[in-house]
Amino acid sequence: MKPNVLMCAPEYFGVRYAINPWMEGQIGQVDSAVALRQWTEFYHALRSQAEVHLIDPQPHVPDLVFTANAGLMVDGHFIPSRFKHEERRREEPLFREWFKTRTTRHTGLPKNLFFEGAGDALLQPGRKLLWAGYGFRTDREAHQFLAEQLEMEVVSLKLIHPSFYHLDTCFCPLLEDQVMYFPAAFDAESLKTIQAHVRPENRIIVTEEDAVHFACNAVLVDRVLFLNHAGPELIQLLEQKGYTPVIQPVSEFLKAGGANKCLTLSL
Repeated sequence: MKPNVLMCAPEYFGVRYAINPWMEGQIGQVDSAVALRQWTEFYHALRSQAEVHLIDPQPHVPDLVFTANAGLMVDGHFIPSRFKHEERRREEPLFREWFKTRTTRHTGLPKNLFFEGAGDALLQPGRKLLWAGYGFRTDREAHQFLAEQLEMEVVSLKLIHPSFYHLDTCFCPLLEDQVMYFPAAFDAESLKTIQAHVRPENRIIVTEEDAVHFACNAVLVDRVLFLNHAGPELIQLLEQKGYTPVIQPVSEFLKAGGANKCLTLSL
């Protein structure tokens, strides 16, 4: 059975404001034709491996294309996001409406808590374990709420590098208890936490060169890994561990601070 994924066509995508370092200097600089071509090619590549569902794009929400931030979906239980920045809060009712008839359970966040969905909450395949990021967009207090609602272990990781403001920009859980991550994105305590949960042979360290091209912002379907970019050494390492890396460039979306994983939400 193919996994289900949510995407949104980039009909209205563009950089119209700056709420992360990637957006600085990029307002009005997105090539819409290139963005559409890259998204479409990724969409078709992903459709060969997964069932892709679509939410309709809307003109007043250029970042709706980054469906990873809609919320978190686990076994039919949907927890919608509450965005930190006013610019993205207009997406919240659109996502809530889409999920209203497509979930078995829908649980809203406590008031005054920020949580930016699967951008900051990543399931470890095959385990009842959720890696959760905080420091820029999601409140650490939201992690306890997630643990209680989902009845699973939630491991908190603090992000300290402004360019890696969501966990999925610098951390990617893989199969067989493996993880791929960029250490400079985390504080020292969080690095110790990763090391305590993941054996050395299961840690794939990503270089800065790969990290700034969002190699960690990858989409895993079975053993196929869709990435915007990966250098020869990373590709070789992934292949040695049994994965099939597929380079699916989405560089226009990096101008807004997102890549392949940001463009998808696992359902």
